[in-house]
Amino acid sequence: MATDSEVLVSARAKQLDTIAAVLPIDRRDELAELLTDQDIETLRHLVNEGMGENTLRALTSDLAYLQAWSLAATGASLPWPAPEALLLKFVAHHLWQPDQRDIDPHHGMPAAVEQSLREQRFLRSSGPHAPDTVRRRLASWSTLTKWRGLTGVFSSPSLKSAIRLAVRATPRPRKRKSVKAVTGDVLAKMLATCSADSLRDVRDRAILMVAFASGGRRRSEIAGLRREQLSVEPPITVENGPPLPSLAIHLGRTKTSGCEHDEVVYLTGRPVDALNAWLAVGRIETGSIFRKIDRWGNVSKRALEPSAVNQIVKQRAVMAGLDPREFSAHGLRSGYLTEAANRGIPLPEAMEQSRHRSVQQASSYYNSATRRSGRATRLL
Repeated sequence: MATDSEVLVSARAKQLDTIAAVLPIDRRDELAELLTDQDIETLRHLVNEGMGENTLRALTSDLAYLQAWSLAATGASLPWPAPEALLLKFVAHHLWQPDQRDIDPHHGMPAAVEQSLREQRFLRSSGPHAPDTVRRRLASWSTLTKWRGLTGVFSSPSLKSAIRLAVRATPRPRKRKSVKAVTGDVLAKMLATCSADSLRDVRDRAILMVAFASGGRRRSEIAGLRREQLSVEPPITVENGPPLPSLAIHLGRTKTSGCEHDEVVYLTGRPVDALNAWLAVGRIETGSIFRKIDRWGNVSKRALEPSAVNQIVKQRAVMAGLDPREFSAHGLRSGYLTEAANRGIPLPEAMEQSRHRSVQQASSYYNSATRRSGRATRLL
């Protein structure tokens, strides 16, 4: 006969299933043991509010990590709202100095806490966390606190000072999500590995071309793309050539758009042909556009996972004779802006397609190309 605890965990697991369509969860049973009833109710509320899938996935992941860390570090679940001392303890456990640990073994995260998190597969790195990861988890903690109708102390001077000093004491070079950008020449090499005879090749060709040409779409946006998001636009007339086919992609709410804003980007010419070729051979009339293909060549009804888009980029890099460690799906995003700079397209025009909201972030890709070939580098 099941114990009261087992019944409770089972009930939580079923509640998690009710939001799985919006929030894919691979570790449902483990989360059911970690999260409280109020945690589950908060997540359900966020689903009903229409929060984006990626944001929900990140919140759930961070909440699970915070709960596991709190249990290991204090022996109790997260208190709501969290006292300032607990927030400072979290910073101390995750932003520590390797040199100091060599001198003082008690510096940073205690060994027992670290071991517990490793056994639960929450902790993989051997060093201190990246500052951005710590800031994101604190931001998630703050967001969940607000959604419970409570006021936290996440903006306290002590916490800000602790993070600032910890980051300054342990500098970490910022790494790009993709070491190299997938610019036009690199993309051409990847596309050359895709034949017209293979179902998988036709799909991968469409993924690479659509992701790049639509402004460097995020892998989650490509994986989640649905037939209903496409609309045929009037052909684009060009000089000395036939009209080019045109499609609009209605992205809806994205990572950087407002709650009620429907983002739209456009495809013209070859990317449209590549996408239409896949829709035809894949017999995709409704639902997810980019789907799994099994070993026998059967097209699944299930959409690709976002991670599969990254794997496709790396696989095509290998087939093209490139180093897969230097390229990722994010390279298509940075590559689009880099290629735009190489071709002299003004940054505002490129941002209209990439849908970057931050000029500073977009220009970090754009300027690397213009600066390298600009006059300022050729003074001597």
